[in-house]
Amino acid sequence: MTTALRPLSTGELLDRTFSLYRSHFGLFVGIFALPYLIVLAFQLVGLVFQTPVPQLSNALITLAWSFGAGILSLVVSAASQAAAVVAVSNLHLDRPASIADSFSRVRGQILGVMVLSFIITMAAGVACFALLVPGILLFILWSLAVPTKVLEHKSIFDSMSRSMELTQGSRGRIFVIGLLILVLTVGVSWLLQWPILIAAGFSMKGGVKGISIGWQLASLVAAFISRSLVGALATIALSLVYYDQRVRKEAFDLQLMMTTIDATPLSSFPAQVGA
Repeated sequence: MTTALRPLSTGELLDRTFSLYRSHFGLFVGIFALPYLIVLAFQLVGLVFQTPVPQLSNALITLAWSFGAGILSLVVSAASQAAAVVAVSNLHLDRPASIADSFSRVRGQILGVMVLSFIITMAAGVACFALLVPGILLFILWSLAVPTKVLEHKSIFDSMSRSMELTQGSRGRIFVIGLLILVLTVGVSWLLQWPILIAAGFSMKGGVKGISIGWQLASLVAAFISRSLVGALATIALSLVYYDQRVRKEAFDLQLMMTTIDATPLSSFPAQVGA
């Protein structure tokens, strides 16, 4: 194995995250871009059938279409996250990884990951809205739930409980890693979308309804590009933290080494002369 499975510092985890992302850029962008093309197409169809005249029926159709796009985004996000976890796992353990193989391995887990992500987002989001610190703490406690569900095939609530167990003792550095990735992700998103929104604002005539379909299209494409470019970073980082915590708490490196030795076929050893 070229990847040394050992406890990593916060800096080493971040370095490993960006190293994996850079060296396998096409893989991770593809894992997020290909599914989100479906969402983008769905949104574009909604724009095509949008009428310029404000009517109650048009508003209801737009609302229903937005709701459908939101549900579709949840499904696509779950699929991309699960596939990215598998890809990171394979690469971190020096195994081949591809877009097709990553998605094929999580076909039966997409619904579970979607429900898990929804529960975590709602519970921690409500806690953040009510009182910021408890909400952030819940996000940290459940930050490894998705990698746990995908790689250990646990149930939703078992994955959440397992995440709380794995994060114990390292929640401070998980907060630092998550904060840095969040700042980078939001920064890239703003860098791509704010110029379009500002330009659209200057070109508006008659309020929000004056935003042309062209500007709305540009905004949707910019959101798609930013999601494709940086969507995988958080999943890569948390998947690496998952393995790092298992190495620290469960000597996963030794378990893997022993499994590899036990799985080595006897025929791989040369026969002794004269035996």
